Amino acid sequence: MEKLKPRTLSGFMELLPAPQQKFERMLEILRKNFALYGFTPIDTPIIESAEILLAKGGGETEKQIYRFQKGDSDLALRFDHTVPLAKYVALHENELCFPFRRYAIGKVYRGERAQRGRFRQFHQFGVECYGATGPVTDAEVISLAWEGMQTLGLKDLTLAINSIGCPTCRAEYHKALRAYFESRREELCETCKERLEKNPMRILDCKSPVCGEIAKGAPRVLDYLCDDCRSHFEKVQTLLKDADIPFTVDAGIVRGLDYYTRTVFEVEAPGAGVGSIG
Repeated sequence: MEKLKPRTLSGFMELLPAPQQKFERMLEILRKNFALYGFTPIDTPIIESAEILLAKGGGETEKQIYRFQKGDSDLALRFDHTVPLAKYVALHENELCFPFRRYAIGKVYRGERAQRGRFRQFHQFGVECYGATGPVTDAEVISLAWEGMQTLGLKDLTLAINSIGCPTCRAEYHKALRAYFESRREELCETCKERLEKNPMRILDCKSPVCGEIAKGAPRVLDYLCDDCRSHFEKVQTLLKDADIPFTVDAGIVRGLDYYTRTVFEVEAPGAGVGSIG
């Protein structure tokens, strides 16, 4: 019988004892940081019904998930913690106290091309707060992320924030984006031609040099915010300034899934060479 050569699948990570110990220390630091802000640990199953995971995603999310059949069941591996938590809250809302503050640390899976800084299996660290939607909560979560990464000893971090509005004002923004990109349709890559029909905001973060150049002249989401969303975003900025957290406003930060609204942010460590780390 031919011997099998041991190997680990591309994009899946196994650590040797020394780096594993460093990783465990990092987990301990983050758990203390999350608890300091009043968040409690909650875990959800790695495998969910595909119907649940795709309820708000679809499109490009569907291309990334690991999906399989087991008997008559259509199943998938979780690709983040947000969707499983939404299911958790909907299932247990009569047993929970709100605002419900929870954090999750666990493996998630994405069937995309493995490359530097992007794995198919990786740990995601996330906090969620249900039942509190004001600018104070937004600023608090950003503060938590910023402080947590500082506590880990990461240096020269940068923080950028943006608002992508609410479903009402974002619908108006989508109309303006579609009109702009439609006028340049023939220059777009094939993937972005599909995005144009589904969610034109996804074109804004396309890695194609041609699409990137076209996107520079696209309308800015900040110019389409309704009065409530504009006021919300201004208050978030004021709170961050009061907390002495340095940030820049970057209208290029977008999120392609429908469940994202209002404040979005990214933390980068330029020296690490992996782009966004939070």
